[in-house]
Amino acid sequence: MVAFYLSQYDLYVYKINTKFMSSLANNYNRRKISFKYGKGSFLYSTSGKRYLDMVGGIAVLSLGHANPYLIKALTKQAKKVWHISNAFLAPEGEKLAKKITRNSFADKVMYVNSGAEATEASIKVARRYFFSKGKSYKNRIICIKNSFHGRTIAAIHASGSKKMVEGFGPKVPGFDHIDFKNFKPRFPNIRKKIKKNTAAIMIETVMGEGGVKVVPNKCLKYLRKICNEKKILLILDEVQCGIGRTGKFFAFEHANVRPDIVPIAKGIGGGFPIGAVLMTNKVAKCMTPGTHGSTFGGNPLAMSVSNAVLDQLLKKNFFKNVTKLSQYFLKELNKIKDEFPKIIKEIRGKGFLIGIQLHFDQSNFIKSLEQNYLLTIRASENVIRVLPPLNVKKIEIDLALKTIKKVCKEYK
Repeated sequence: MVAFYLSQYDLYVYKINTKFMSSLANNYNRRKISFKYGKGSFLYSTSGKRYLDMVGGIAVLSLGHANPYLIKALTKQAKKVWHISNAFLAPEGEKLAKKITRNSFADKVMYVNSGAEATEASIKVARRYFFSKGKSYKNRIICIKNSFHGRTIAAIHASGSKKMVEGFGPKVPGFDHIDFKNFKPRFPNIRKKIKKNTAAIMIETVMGEGGVKVVPNKCLKYLRKICNEKKILLILDEVQCGIGRTGKFFAFEHANVRPDIVPIAKGIGGGFPIGAVLMTNKVAKCMTPGTHGSTFGGNPLAMSVSNAVLDQLLKKNFFKNVTKLSQYFLKELNKIKDEFPKIIKEIRGKGFLIGIQLHFDQSNFIKSLEQNYLLTIRASENVIRVLPPLNVKKIEIDLALKTIKKVCKEYK
């Protein structure tokens, strides 16, 4: 055995170097800021600074930080049962599923833990549906190129983004893509993409990572019509835009369409990890015992918190208030755009899923906002995403507007 001895100086140098070395993998480009606690729409850093948080865990914190109603629900459940197996009945999960089905198109709910898992499971459901009909050849899914459906192997190939799939070959088969930058009443050439082996069309109702692009109601109605004609399934990914984010329980409700499958996550947990696949009875019948499973999916802690989230969101006038305040936010942001047309190109979004598209790379602008104690996050196409909690106050929106205008004035 060889013994190693460090001098006092060597030990000092070692401590200095390792102080700034993280044991975390480098798959995130983390900002050099951390937080001690949060309250409502605000985060408080370890250095004592207060930040207005309009990242919200990327559309996760639907009721803000440290919501007392959610804390109460989590604490109460934590004293009872944390985890069981899906081999047993789950009263909390039944309760949540009833709330979802009573207030949506869905007849059945299948729990997972995240948005990526929910979209992955949705792909399985669509393929299994046609398998159960004796049409296993119908297994291909049409998606929008450069969309975002998560970072699992199947989900990145569903997205069709060269950047996302690079280095993760071989290619996962089963996906066809339409290249669509500017939405029109109808998706061009989509009929030509639908073949004998097409099982479904899967799109985000509002493209979040892709630049906060709202799919127009006419487009959604057309997709529903063509899916009916071709007898294929419509999957609307509402992981980011669902659960009240646009002023309705689901974003597709604005178009008055009824999808077959909807993956959800993020906002329904209010910060606690949960995902789910929502299905019509017609589709759900194919998911027999053993066709899908998730160790932690539907665990009592997640169910209790999510039940508490929906208790608040489904209160009378909650979504009306989201609509009212978000319309005010968008109107005032457009005024700033008109005042600074050389900086801001377009204001995008619906409800509290807002995008500020700049004429140039947004990185420095986001940094300037942070230096002025406003937290935002990027999306594609030079877009800054603004994602306040759904219970944000008007005074907090005004503070965000004041900060954005200030940075525009000072920006070079």
